[in-house]
Amino acid sequence: MLDLTTGLVISIAVFAGAFVSGLAGFAFSAVAGAILLRIFPPQEAVPLMMVCSVVIQIINLWALRQNIQWSGSIPLIVGGIFGIPIAVHLLQNTETHSLRLGFGVVVTLYAAYMLLRRPIAQAGLNVANKYTVALIGFGGGLVGGLTAMPGAVPTIWCDMRGMSKGGQRGLVQPFIAVMQIYAIILLLGQQSFSSKIALDLVVSAPAMFAGTALGIIAFRHVNELAFRKIILVMLLLSGGALIFA
Repeated sequence: MLDLTTGLVISIAVFAGAFVSGLAGFAFSAVAGAILLRIFPPQEAVPLMMVCSVVIQIINLWALRQNIQWSGSIPLIVGGIFGIPIAVHLLQNTETHSLRLGFGVVVTLYAAYMLLRRPIAQAGLNVANKYTVALIGFGGGLVGGLTAMPGAVPTIWCDMRGMSKGGQRGLVQPFIAVMQIYAIILLLGQQSFSSKIALDLVVSAPAMFAGTALGIIAFRHVNELAFRKIILVMLLLSGGALIFA
């Protein structure tokens, strides 16, 4: 059985991660992991974060179903499905710390630059062809398999194209959900979840649902400029988490 203090810490970590994920659409692991990985071994913390993240993504998909663009997300998803197995192979056969560190530096520099630069008018959006979108998805799947951040590359791409908050969430949310479900299926093929992880999940469930709901409510009330700044701050924190992990 979990003691009260441990259960409270798990709930706080999951609530914070769920709120951010409900608001921004990603970064659950970056926020929750900053706490959970300090009190639990990775063998316990990572599966718990993966399951929570999948549940949160499913809730996000349902809550934002009117914004979801499945037709636009399909090329992203197809590209990502090809990227994740390559990442898994690299994780098993090469030293990937430098790759994660390098990506963390790139994401941090991009987010910092975009936050600090003077605002400029966005150019009109060009319609991206499906091959370009699939390539972005491939990069997202590859990076996601190495860093547990599948949404980072598509999110940066959407930000560079000046997408609205609804357009960005509608395009990227299905991609993140499918990538995380795919990743957890691969994990299940390699290991089983212990009863301890199941207990952690039960304890954290109320905080997870409450955090996600409040995050989605906040998303619906922030304006476009505030949402973009939130996304860039989340990218900045996520990149920093990779650098200092």
